[in-house]
Amino acid sequence: MKKTGIWLAVSVFLVLAGCFPQQEPEEEVVQNDPESEQETSIVPGNQLDEENYRMIIPYKPSEARGVITNQVANRLDIDELEEGLMRHSKDVFDPEDYLFQEGQYLTSDMVYDWLGRALTEEELENRVKERIEWLEENKMTVDEDQIREELQQGLNPEIEDVEGLEEEEAIEMHEENPRYLSHILEQNFLRKREDDSVELAGISVGIAMKSVYRYQLETGGPDYYEEISESEMLEQGEEIAQEIINRIRQIEGLEEIPIMLAIYREAEQSSPIPGNFVAKTTIDSGGDTIGDWESLGEEYILFPSDEGREKYFDDQEIVTSFGEEIAQFFPNYVGVIGEGFYIDEELQRLSIEIPLEFYGKAEVMGFTQFAYGLVQDMFSNYFELEIKVTSSDQVESLIYRPADAESPTVHIFH
Repeated sequence: MKKTGIWLAVSVFLVLAGCFPQQEPEEEVVQNDPESEQETSIVPGNQLDEENYRMIIPYKPSEARGVITNQVANRLDIDELEEGLMRHSKDVFDPEDYLFQEGQYLTSDMVYDWLGRALTEEELENRVKERIEWLEENKMTVDEDQIREELQQGLNPEIEDVEGLEEEEAIEMHEENPRYLSHILEQNFLRKREDDSVELAGISVGIAMKSVYRYQLETGGPDYYEEISESEMLEQGEEIAQEIINRIRQIEGLEEIPIMLAIYREAEQSSPIPGNFVAKTTIDSGGDTIGDWESLGEEYILFPSDEGREKYFDDQEIVTSFGEEIAQFFPNYVGVIGEGFYIDEELQRLSIEIPLEFYGKAEVMGFTQFAYGLVQDMFSNYFELEIKVTSSDQVESLIYRPADAESPTVHIFH
């Protein structure tokens, strides 16, 4: 059922009026797609805000649509990989000058091939032989070098067949040759020309790397886990990134396009918080060699947790105190769950979920007003704050305050 809402905040009308962009006319543009076909598209006249990209309409899904959900196990990682890559892209492709489009060049087949393991020498020779025999039987041209290149696409380390090995030997084989690479995400950035056409002007590529390698020795057998250190992951990620750039430069239409590339470290599959981007770099137009990498001091922290207490004691104390204040007045309270996003150890955004059992809408309104007062009294305003009040199956209310804002806005769902 569709939800409506009531906004409760001081001067809320003025706040909302400032959030909605001025109505601007839409623009028709001519877009050249990767297949060299022209089509008329619409560029919305409005942006949600200056920090967000406008997007081409009709919306074109990624050519590798669906691959990410099959390759990245944690839904939180999927969201952060997509949103975080766009966030980092803004430093290179300004939303004021560029339009956003999902990746149109890396196809599903291509990405799946790249995510596979490299073939061992024996596997490669057998497949080359099979391909040559098939080509000869069908009286087709044989180019052995091209065949080898087409077959050897996997970017994860090769591994010998573990069938028949003792368990300890098989485990050792996997531990020495883990799958590091989980996914390759492409985003495109377009720019409008004077003749009302748009052209590809930049691409961003996110490389998702595992922090934990999960594997089985036999199909349907028990799962084994191997932790991958950040240093090892980063070393492998940088090597993989260079090979990806080499291949991108061979794709028609991407030979001269500037590229922003970032390495993302996934969280564990069951983690209640996402992983984070650890490094990024930019390759100029026509370049094919990665230079220096910029380290990114990003991290997500769960509150309350041992890590939160050790790294950010004061922030954890505030979240804990916030929960204790709530517990004094609401008997159905079971605890708050907080997630802090940090850059270079500085809190950028704090998200808190308050799960409660409500027996009426009046309870929701009363509790939300109470929480609103606590926010004003307890939380500094140098970071973005979002508080969701939830029941068993839905969000009941939302308290949101941008960084540096004096007062939060409140939305109660109906």
